[in-house]
Amino acid sequence: MRLDRAELQSIAAGYARPVEVGAIGSHSALDIADGAVGEGFRTLLLCEIGRDLTYRRYFRCVRDANGQPVRGCVDEVWSYPKFAEALQPEVQQKLRERSVLLVPNRALSSYLPLDAIESELRVPLVGSRRLLRIEERSERENYYTLLAAGGLPTPELVPDPKAIAGLVMVKLPHATRRLERGFFTCSSPAEYAERSGRLLAEGVIRADDLAHARIERYIVGPVFNFNFFFSPLAPREDALELLGVDERRESSLDGLVRLPAAQQLSLPEGTQMPRYTVVGHGSLTVRESILEEVFRLGERFVEVARERYPPGIIGPFCLQTCLDPDGRPVIFDVAVRIGGGTNIHLSTGHPYANALWREPMSSGHRLAQEIRRAVADGRLAEVLT
Repeated sequence: MRLDRAELQSIAAGYARPVEVGAIGSHSALDIADGAVGEGFRTLLLCEIGRDLTYRRYFRCVRDANGQPVRGCVDEVWSYPKFAEALQPEVQQKLRERSVLLVPNRALSSYLPLDAIESELRVPLVGSRRLLRIEERSERENYYTLLAAGGLPTPELVPDPKAIAGLVMVKLPHATRRLERGFFTCSSPAEYAERSGRLLAEGVIRADDLAHARIERYIVGPVFNFNFFFSPLAPREDALELLGVDERRESSLDGLVRLPAAQQLSLPEGTQMPRYTVVGHGSLTVRESILEEVFRLGERFVEVARERYPPGIIGPFCLQTCLDPDGRPVIFDVAVRIGGGTNIHLSTGHPYANALWREPMSSGHRLAQEIRRAVADGRLAEVLT
């Protein structure tokens, strides 16, 4: 049974002040922690043993005698054999005793079962708990159905491999690294059979995933991930903010495209097919004549999310797009929480957010600013689920 939002709001109302900001130690945890420390909060990360030294040692927060940070941004790390152990009742109790507000990142919904996040995790989230499930393409109701309900542009769906008649992207998870992609491109039914067969044999994808893969017409154009923020505390006309734009660095795709075509063709057969594993991000800006349409898409997404999954978007979200040959954004993926690419603006801020707020403003900083304002104005319940 899904947790009642009022129960989580009641838990937060009983928190001692000041509250602490917590997250799963992966994905965008550094952006979250840096922003929180900058706004005067203490930070706590839940990590997996073997992946915790980044936070425990190298970004450990050192504070002076007055408690002001002089180095780093992670005050405390709790480590477990597996991330999912953060769901243990005794861990949740400790989090509540410490007045922790959890910020959902992709690691939260990837390493902790969604059913448990919705029905067992009795720690307030700064963001929308209900929306996290729509990021799973395997769900009957997912971001594609939400985008369709809002009339938002997505790549054309190819219903069946036999209907492939031109370049397509086949979207499915990696066979073993379930957070990564087993995506591949092809342009005909025969090429689909050949490439999927090779990836199955190599153990990159699984047959059951392939049977439910989404096939989309490939849009030949640059990728722009638009990092937004929606504030339920602001007047509606000021609530939507474009903070910044990023692009992905993907392995082995980015290495392949840096090679001349002749060298690509001379590679061993098993390495010619690109892999789409995200390993980093880069910062972008977009031509200003495109921004009007970008804001329109953001506004419409906020409205349809609120209609179908109330209270809708709270805080950061990301619309991942390709720009078609006419410069129109087409949405191929959605993050309904802080995106992985926000770390590129860690500490220094996003270009558009800096222009809006007249100070360095990263996604993590903007989120912590929202928490700070909610606490000060007695409106914390409005940003929690």
